[in-house]
Amino acid sequence: MKYVVVVGDGMPDQPLAELDQLTPLEAAHTPHFDFIAREGILGSVYTVPTSLPPGSDAGNLSLLGYDPEIYLSGRGPLEAASIGIQLDPRDVAYRCNMVTLEDGKMRDYSAGHITSEEACTLVNAVEESLGTPELRFYPGVRYRHLMVHHGGADDVQCTPPHDIIGEPFECHLPSREEDAWLRELIQNSRDILEPHPVNQRRVSEGKLPANSIWPWGQGRLPAMQTYAEKYGIRGAAISAVDLLRGIACYAGLQIIDVPGATGYLDTDYAGKARYAMDALAEYDFVFVHIEAPDEASHAGDVAAKIEAIEAIDAKVVGPILSFLEGFADYRLLLVSDHPTPIPVRTHVHGPVPFAIFGTDVSSRHNGIYSERSAAHSPHRFDRGHELMEAFLHGHFE
Repeated sequence: MKYVVVVGDGMPDQPLAELDQLTPLEAAHTPHFDFIAREGILGSVYTVPTSLPPGSDAGNLSLLGYDPEIYLSGRGPLEAASIGIQLDPRDVAYRCNMVTLEDGKMRDYSAGHITSEEACTLVNAVEESLGTPELRFYPGVRYRHLMVHHGGADDVQCTPPHDIIGEPFECHLPSREEDAWLRELIQNSRDILEPHPVNQRRVSEGKLPANSIWPWGQGRLPAMQTYAEKYGIRGAAISAVDLLRGIACYAGLQIIDVPGATGYLDTDYAGKARYAMDALAEYDFVFVHIEAPDEASHAGDVAAKIEAIEAIDAKVVGPILSFLEGFADYRLLLVSDHPTPIPVRTHVHGPVPFAIFGTDVSSRHNGIYSERSAAHSPHRFDRGHELMEAFLHGHFE
């Protein structure tokens, strides 16, 4: 049996006035999505428990079959695994965004989607000036980097920068007296980054500067069963996002690098599909994650979100679906990790639609792949991590 999971990050949304009260999923042209929903099983799944923030860390742990209330300690350690950083049990790993602070507000959580090359230079400058044996900075991809605090506390109250776009940032800094070191660190990073030649050049070119670090999403080393131990299968994962690659590492999935995969709207959708299909010659299970719809949602760009959804349908799901027909037994799962509604431009709790097509799957619901259609289906998983068990073992009742 061959299994493929396609995750369109942040695809679910709300009805929008500019789309005549349709959601982007409903407005987009998605014949392959709709085929899977119509000919297979359509339902809804709650990927993130209400006890946890509605992030891609919890959502994708759930989708891979791991209860996030047990396995999630923070996205920092997950991203550490993706870039090969070995954590000590005493380490606390933070996601460390490169952000743009302007006029006392969080102007941009990604510093205008700074390039990896530029960001690497800036992170190295921060490490050189602010790094110590207890505090280290490691470059990642684009605006997403890592800070590791050896012997630190993991109960610091940090706010994801994409949740406060356009808001005053001072009130979202860690406020406890014992966290003063982190407030000072952020300010010190600004003193280093503001005058840096990389940022001076970006400003001269009309681009946003990466003028501050913003640590958040901290946690300690998790302990997870691999897919071979948990399900008895060998698997691989494709994603340009460090968080997803880190989860895959802990799950024992082989990370497949795709040239041109960016984790943004300009990603090589067709390349991801092509590499996924090639991987099925060696692996039983392939997890394909596409970040683009989520990035469009954070930007509040309706047209870009629809474009990303249509690209996933045409360039990823369509080719993979046709390819799978060459196998005697296969299943494909189409799903998202959480809603990211355009009106709020951030992740929220709530159900997401899923659709499963393939061997031992009979049509159970006549609808399209959308939030409203899935809500009318009797198939629902209130505990998101149980969906993977059903998908792999065919337990759909």
